[in-house]
Amino acid sequence: MMMYTKLGQSSLTVSRICMGCMGFGDTLQGQHTWTLDEEHSRQIIRHALEMGINFFDTAIAYQSGTSEQYVGRALRDFARRDEVVVATKFLPRTPEEIERGITGQKHIEHMINKSLENLGMDHVDLYIYHMWDWLTPIEDILDGLNRVVRAGKARYIGISNCFAWQLDKANAIADREGWARFISVQGHYNLIFREEEREMVPYCQEEGIALTPYSALAAGRLSRRPGETSERLEKDAYARFKYDATAQQDRTIIDRVAELAEKHGVTMTEISLAWLLTKVASPVVGATKLHHVDGAVKAVDLELTDDETAYLEAPYVPHPLAGVMAQNKPSSAKEKHVWSTGSQKIG
Repeated sequence: MMMYTKLGQSSLTVSRICMGCMGFGDTLQGQHTWTLDEEHSRQIIRHALEMGINFFDTAIAYQSGTSEQYVGRALRDFARRDEVVVATKFLPRTPEEIERGITGQKHIEHMINKSLENLGMDHVDLYIYHMWDWLTPIEDILDGLNRVVRAGKARYIGISNCFAWQLDKANAIADREGWARFISVQGHYNLIFREEEREMVPYCQEEGIALTPYSALAAGRLSRRPGETSERLEKDAYARFKYDATAQQDRTIIDRVAELAEKHGVTMTEISLAWLLTKVASPVVGATKLHHVDGAVKAVDLELTDDETAYLEAPYVPHPLAGVMAQNKPSSAKEKHVWSTGSQKIG
């Protein structure tokens, strides 16, 4: 049975499982060949609602906005707006926007308006800064997001793919200026990638910031026994980029997940998510089949013993940063200067 929690210090009540919607959208409009068309996306979304999931996470970057469109239409047909919590994310300014002098505030205004158009909604519950933009002063980002909240287009703001020091500095600036602060962080965190535990997890626990990690099942690696495969495992180049380099050292943990799944008579998905649910508010879990939803929901009821948790965690060794976070740094002194030179507030 689904359980619910408050999202950090906000008033949002969310299911302990967040439905990740990156797997929905027109394949011709995106980089992924494994995404679902609208008919099959609607089936997954409807089933998620029937299973008690009320928290849905998408992004304007997912299949050029078609994920937002699929999600918006399905939720309008299958749920009342006040019964669901909708999160979407915006991208940094493009080089073309920077060249044209489009400020961070104007960029965010354009992004939220386009996302709301895609979703067919007048507001989102959580608007997420998808990745750190070293070419735009953080004051511009925070000012732009505060304007979105003040206009009623988003209830709260969150951040994704950042370091703890960045989140701390951003919220300190927001507090100083009286702006909306980040109430959640969506980072890369699962049983075979636990680098968030160094600083981000303890920081968020101390500050009451909700953790809603993505890649909760390591793109399927924590849900399939050795030798089992899937279209995504075979075709998702980005996931291979994140995980292939450490596949050998991760194998021991994956084997232990399989062992405990057999012991409990449950799926590997349930074991992997049961572990993660002891650490975070609501992991973002993607689904492209109905049984993926079922496994995620069942994990909410599964309790691991302290010994089992220690058994899963013991083989972990430090990992290098991977994916977006491996690239989350200024590429030049110029970018460092731009980030630290203050805002360009607009009227």
